[in-house]
Amino acid sequence: MLQYIIRRVLIAIPTLLIISFVIFAILALAPGDPLAQFALNPAIPESTRELIRIQFGLDRPWPERYVRWLISLMRGDWGFSFGTRGPVIDLIWQRLPQTLTVVGTAYLIAVLLAIPIGIISAVKQYSIFDNVATFFAFIGFSVPSFFTGLVLMLIFAINLRWFPIVYNTTLQVVDWETFVQQVRQMTLPVTVLVVQQTAALTRFMRSSMLDNLSLDYVRTARAKGLSDRMVVLRHVLRNSLIPVVTLIALGIPTIFAGAIITENLFRVNGLGALLITSINNSDTPVVMALTFIFAILTVVFNLIADILYGVLDPRVRYS
Repeated sequence: MLQYIIRRVLIAIPTLLIISFVIFAILALAPGDPLAQFALNPAIPESTRELIRIQFGLDRPWPERYVRWLISLMRGDWGFSFGTRGPVIDLIWQRLPQTLTVVGTAYLIAVLLAIPIGIISAVKQYSIFDNVATFFAFIGFSVPSFFTGLVLMLIFAINLRWFPIVYNTTLQVVDWETFVQQVRQMTLPVTVLVVQQTAALTRFMRSSMLDNLSLDYVRTARAKGLSDRMVVLRHVLRNSLIPVVTLIALGIPTIFAGAIITENLFRVNGLGALLITSINNSDTPVVMALTFIFAILTVVFNLIADILYGVLDPRVRYS
């Protein structure tokens, strides 16, 4: 197992280098001037803008800028934002709690809902519960998140006024009243994300369970006198979780990337909103940092999913 992990880590290093090079090249060759905001300000002369360009290294060729960025990254320096003129890592740490609170909570709820719903739907195939769950799963999977968000906002925020429209990122939970306010403002964006994520995970869980329920080892376990509950939970569930683990593990990096549409719709000041703002402002260091962190997390959790294969399936051995 240790040798396998070492091999995967060694393979991941050139993979991440190639990913970082491609991302940097795309951002450097994309149209847009990071200092365009200064061009609209008549108080900043052309000579000052040129000095700022030299200070940020934008006067150098992009391959040279990539090498300088990579060397700085190895020292733990993610660079400075063109927009805020502050360290990129500080900007990310400032936005991360909002994303983890909303998107992380939604993903956890989705996993806790999807697994039991998928199990029951498969065990009780074609029952009323299965038909209802399948119907709502198809709706949640098919309807885009911005439409679901607008519908929920129109009904529960504008007409009924049960929840606020705009997410207050400055709210600090210090007592019961502020905790209730936090829950109220989280309800709509979390619901939008839960609907979509639960629908996808439920379909995968149900399909994986149905694939295993018809296999010979299930009939053998029942022939030995094991109850249906024991057969499902002890034998079928463990094998059915193998493909679902990959989906869940690869979905975890999206928590840190943020839900771009939902965060912008409800004005959640998280990483998704930061990414969109940075792309619009051609803030290359911030976009580069966010996309590269997402790539690192994807590689790491892909490795974690492969390791969990060996835990869930005794036939898998990394020797």
